[in-house]
Amino acid sequence: MLAALEAQNSDATVSGSVADFPKFNESKKKGFFEDDKLEFLKDLQLNVYIELGRTKMQIKDILELERGYVIELEKLASEPVDVYVNNKKIAEGEVVVIDKHFGIRITSLLEAGERLQGVK
Repeated sequence: MLAALEAQNSDATVSGSVADFPKFNESKKKGFFEDDKLEFLKDLQLNVYIELGRTKMQIKDILELERGYVIELEKLASEPVDVYVNNKKIAEGEVVVIDKHFGIRITSLLEAGERLQGVK
């Protein structure tokens, strides 16, 4: 049986052609990505959050929380807040009030190398 299959395969001819891939166009590159490749991503929504500060509390203190209780944070009032996009810090800023709403004025952006650390 095996000999019969080998005989059939030896008579078969395989035809094909070389794949023709388009050349990369270096002139369209801007930064790390090509502009037209990013265009379809621009309307995606990402989670953005601002971290005002952190602290650690014992369970007994958390269980005693009630209305009016003030939690002291480790960050000083004069320090900038951290701006995160999808759990990745991208900037720092200061808190502002705009028509009774909180906002953030960006004071510094992390360098691209810092933002890309840990991204694989």
